[in-house]
Parts: sequence; C-alpha cells; structure tokens
Amino acid sequence: MAAPERPSPDLNPVVRIGQGALVGRTTAGILAFRGIPYAAPPVGPLRWRAPRPPVSWPGMRDASTVGPICVQPLVRGDPGVGPLPMSEDCLTLNVWTPDPGKGRLPVMVWIHGGALVNGSGTAALYDGVALARRGVVVVTLNYRLGRLGFFAHPALSAEADGDGLVGNYGLADMVAGLEWVRDSIAAFGGDPGNVTVFGESAGGAAILRLMIAEAARGLFHRAVVQSGLGREEGTPVFRSRPGRRSLEARGAAFAERLGLARATVAQLRALPAGQLLTPPPSFYGGDLLVIDGDDGHGLIDEDVEPAFAAGRQAPVPLIIGSNSDEFGGVRPGDMSPWREIDGALTEAERRALHAAYDGEAGFRAGVVSDLAFNEPARRLARLHARAGHPTWLYRFDVVAAAMPGGASGAPHGSERPYVFDNLLAASWAVGERDRRAARAMADYWTGFATSGDPNGGGRPVWPEYRAMPGQLLMFGNDGPAAAPVPQVERLDLIEAIYARIR
Repeated sequence: MAAPERPSPDLNPVVRIGQGALVGRTTAGILAFRGIPYAAPPVGPLRWRAPRPPVSWPGMRDASTVGPICVQPLVRGDPGVGPLPMSEDCLTLNVWTPDPGKGRLPVMVWIHGGALVNGSGTAALYDGVALARRGVVVVTLNYRLGRLGFFAHPALSAEADGDGLVGNYGLADMVAGLEWVRDSIAAFGGDPGNVTVFGESAGGAAILRLMIAEAARGLFHRAVVQSGLGREEGTPVFRSRPGRRSLEARGAAFAERLGLARATVAQLRALPAGQLLTPPPSFYGGDLLVIDGDDGHGLIDEDVEPAFAAGRQAPVPLIIGSNSDEFGGVRPGDMSPWREIDGALTEAERRALHAAYDGEAGFRAGVVSDLAFNEPARRLARLHARAGHPTWLYRFDVVAAAMPGGASGAPHGSERPYVFDNLLAASWAVGERDRRAARAMADYWTGFATSGDPNGGGRPVWPEYRAMPGQLLMFGNDGPAAAPVPQVERLDLIEAIYARIR
C-alpha cells in the first residue's frame, strides 16, 4: 500500500502511490490531484475487455489537469460533462484532500450520471473542494460509456470463452476504480476502510448494481443513491426476456447495420469509436443495464429490486431519495418501459390512478416521476430497512427562484450543485436561500460519510427508516425538515401495479 506523505508547503504538493509520484495543485487550502490513471487505457486489443491494472510512470507525473472524457455524443450546455478532449483512453480519476498527511479521513467516491451514454467525473459541477473542506477525501472518476462500456456480440463472447467479462465493461471500470481507492487512497489521507459511494441518476442506478455485485463487496462501506431508479429490468447478455432481445442479439443487429453481418473481433475493434454512437443506445430501452452473470460468470446476475427483496444487497448504511418533479414533462407513452406499464393498466387501476392524480392531466404530468423514481426509492428503502440495515429516505424539493423553465418542483439532476455545495456550477442565479440549502445538504452527506449516520452537528433530525417507516427528510426552500412520505396513495397504487405485472 502506498505511504502517506506530508504535503509540500508550496502550491505543488507531491503524493507518492504505487504507480509513481504525482504533482498536484493547492486551491483554497485543498489539494487536488487530477487525471490519475486507475486502469490501463482500454484501447486497441483492450477495447471490450475487463479493465487491466494501471501502468506506472517514472519521475514526477503532472496531476494538475483532468484527463479526457470518455467517448460520447456531446450535448451542448450539459453541466455534467467536463472539458474536451474526448478519447477511449479515459479511465482516470481525480482526488481532492484537505491533508494527505493526516490519514484515516472518510472517502467519498462520486459516480456520475448521464444515462450511461454521457457525462464525466471531470465536470466543474463535481469539483470536490467544498466537500473536502468538511474533512473528507473526494474522488470522481470516468467510466466507459455507451457501446464502449455496455455491449455484447457473439464474437466477443467466443473470445471470452465463458470465462471472461462480457458486456458490463463500464460497471467493471467502477469496480476497478474502487479497487484503486482501496489500494492508493491512504497516500491522500483517506481511510480505505471508510468509503462512501454516491451518485445520481444512472450513477445512482450503477451504485444499486454495485450493491448487488459480489465483486464490489467490501470496496465501499456506505452508499448514497440520488434518483437512481430501482425498478428497471436489465438485459441478459445471452438470453432473451419476453419482449426483450439479449444483449448479444442487439450487438449482432447493430454490427449488421454497419455491414458486418459476420463480424470478427478484429473488425469490431477496428471500428472508429464515433461509429458506435449512432444510433444511440437506449438506457430506458434496455441497451445499457446489463445482466452479465447468466452464464455463471460476470458481475450482475439479477435485477436490483428482487435482490433487495431477498436481502442479497450489501449490508451497508444507505441514503436513497429522489427529486419532487423528476420527469414532470414526460408522459408514460413517451418512453419505454413506462409505455408498456401504461399499456398494461387495467381499467380499475387507471381509474384509481386518475383519481389519485386529480385527473388525466395530473396523471400524465406526474406518473412517470413516481413510476421511475419516487416509488422505487421508497420500495428499496423499505427492503433495505427490513433487512436490518440503517436507511434514510429523502425528497429534494428546493427550487431556486431563478431556475429556468418555471419548474413546479425540483427537476431531475437539480440537486447536484447542492450536494457538492458548488452553486457556482449551477445554470441559474443563486441566492442566500440556495446557499443555505447547499450547506445543509453537503453537511448531511459528509456527516453520513464520516459516521454512517447523516445526523449530528445541530442539523434537523433525519428519521431513520427502520425506526420511523413512512418518514423522510424533505429538503425544501425553507430548509430540511422531517415529514411523512408525500402522496402515499399514488405510491401505494403504483407498488400494487408493479407487484401485479412483475
């Protein structure tokens, strides 16, 4: 294991890890080390292979700038995407620490969202300075995206010969990043025995999968899932489900569209990365959430909700929650799998839902947020608490006065600058109310990372779900406060519908 070293007194601190020496930068008393490789570049013959150990380097490595973002379609104005360049050689991470010489500081590892097709750990939105000032070591990482991260094809499966990783490369990158933290974070003052994973949207969904992945067991000790879904069904690599082709079949169809009906491994690896972006793979359509353990190998062999129901998840303290207006503009018919759920409703169920949502307009405006986020968060909180593990549920309802779009609630992803206490990265003007909300949320998150309990420090008490089922912490414009789970009639109806159709 790498040895800690006292920081240099100047602005260019040096930390030595097993790979070599890193020269970072100091900002406002926080030391930052960026662009650190945690795995070998997954290029050439390593495309679509499990991550390999990182290379070492001689002398001093400049760690003042972030590495390239992973290959993805660029979305203008997306605050969750860091600066160019873009490259397949993107498996790097970034570390912020208040003091490499102190030792045994709590560690927080951020898994970014972006539907598993875009985003990066290098975005300014995820700058770790404000969290590190609270006495934690912050790590953000990149992982392979889209078809470079989640893809299968019969030729690749034959090469793996039933004994290697197939399909779930992006999730394997996250495991490799956590292994790097275990082996190297002590050099930055972090405690490898006190690691919290936290992530939003697809990052939250990935954390739920890490909680049921045996390969990740013991690599983290607490988890925070922000808008991480939880009811979605993954796509097996080798077998089809009713109405859902296997990942291998999807990969073969994609290759055939490129004129490679009998593609070889060499032909697939020779494809320019840009050709793998079109047509884009679909997170909600089943292209990216992979069940790769159906042959006895791999990382994931079941869906999240059944695993939690059986008590097979990691026995770690959990914060889980959602935003008050996640997908408020999305109708059930706009997006699979909620299109199928909408079509499967009985007339009695539809009438009951319309009544609970005060009519058709309310149903169309709010049901997808509840189907995708609010009810699954409550369901997983119940199951985790039932298994005897410390659990805290939240709802985020902070709406900045200057937020664009006239939002009636907190939209998807809007909690991120508050969690990082990094409102300068928000796309709207902020006021003192927002600053108070950000301080509170970051304090709860870092308190949880420190002790496994978000309470303390004079903060309003957050009810623990085992002791007070049906209670959550509402982050609102007037500050955080304990409250009953809102709109339980809707969530109860949805829970019953899920039980019937699945």
